[in-house]
Amino acid sequence: MESNDTGDEPGTDTGTAGRPAGGATLAANRPGIRIWAGPLAVVTLLMSLLATMYLGYVVNPEKNLHDFPIALVNQDDGDIRDGTPINIGDQITEGLTRQVPADKVDLRVTGIAEAQRLLGNGEVYGAIVLPSDLSKRLSILGAGAVVPGDIQQPAITVWTNPRTGTYATQIVALVSRQALIQVNSEVGRQLTETVNTALTPPPGGTATEISGASRLILAEPIEVITDQYRPLPAGTGSGLSAFFVTLLVVLAGFTGAMIVHTMVDSALGFVPTEYGPWFVHRPTAPHSRLRTLLLKWGVIAVAAPIVSGVFLGIGTLLDMPFDHGLAFFLFSTLAIIAVGVTALSVLAVFGSAGMLVNLILFIVLGLPSAGATIPLEATPKYMAWLATFEPMHQIYLGIRAILYFDAHGNPGLSRGVGMCLFGLAVGLILGAAVTYLYDRKGLERRNRR
Repeated sequence: MESNDTGDEPGTDTGTAGRPAGGATLAANRPGIRIWAGPLAVVTLLMSLLATMYLGYVVNPEKNLHDFPIALVNQDDGDIRDGTPINIGDQITEGLTRQVPADKVDLRVTGIAEAQRLLGNGEVYGAIVLPSDLSKRLSILGAGAVVPGDIQQPAITVWTNPRTGTYATQIVALVSRQALIQVNSEVGRQLTETVNTALTPPPGGTATEISGASRLILAEPIEVITDQYRPLPAGTGSGLSAFFVTLLVVLAGFTGAMIVHTMVDSALGFVPTEYGPWFVHRPTAPHSRLRTLLLKWGVIAVAAPIVSGVFLGIGTLLDMPFDHGLAFFLFSTLAIIAVGVTALSVLAVFGSAGMLVNLILFIVLGLPSAGATIPLEATPKYMAWLATFEPMHQIYLGIRAILYFDAHGNPGLSRGVGMCLFGLAVGLILGAAVTYLYDRKGLERRNRR
């Protein structure tokens, strides 16, 4: 008797050609579809978010400019011209407040002491200072157009604040130059009219002409001098060192957490480890989720001061100025622990997906919203919203205050410490609460099919 066995699995519908039916083929291919579709979707979405954040951050700072703080100081004492009090400083102040777009620049009219305080705390990116003898010197300049003698051109000083960032100083110089060009031309027009009126001869008299050189000076009578307020010392990378140190600190917490998570899980037998062609999977330790997380927190807490000391030592060897080395060591240790503990808690809560969550939280959203290379006021407004809670911005403010602002609290150290403590508390509560809940529900770390 001949066998009808075709070699197919029992219960398989082979159809007329001896092949599995379409439904079985589709079911067999589903794992392959998931293997391709999942990574492709995640990579595409992540890169789209990266492009939106990073290109939106850097492409058009002038267009994105909003609420950019600059101080305006009017010290002009005025003058008496032909028996009439005049104050060119008041006119320039009024002209600047009218011409500078309020939606782009926050022009703060203040006294010299307040302006210096704002500059010293990093609360403004620059200051336009009108001198006390501005009106007097302009009157002398007008008289000098027709009377021989040496005269000195009046000057307005634009202070940039290099401790707030290199790009911020460029914006201050650009905004002040554009505004003062218009103001200078208006003052020159008025001064030229005043001189022409003074030179108008009486009936039958001889007219006196203003020389060509005098006309050129009168057309733009005010010299604009750009100067740095408290220039940075050598070894600060023109104001970029604070950003790169911040990046080191965040990466120490972020990547440190990834390393600690993987190596501790491998040592406890929760995940296998591959060393080239060798595959090692140790016996699983009887550790609860909470106990495992506490162990990881302990490792990152011990690593943080060691890494902070390494950063301080290498920076010193490279001639970076650390005038407040202890403050830097303590703050960077706190920041590394806060980032590391929170990242480990995210991994404990979300598992493998936590790596993607950490990447988005600490790096993808963190770098462009840090305000370290381009000020937040020159980026899209949603960056400023992200900066209210993104860890990298808080850490940058603290590091910048220590390196550039004598470790004072107002320039950002107080906020940096407070936000790091807040983030640490959130990480501790999140990790402890969720892992305790997982343990109570009997959700052990084992393979589930």
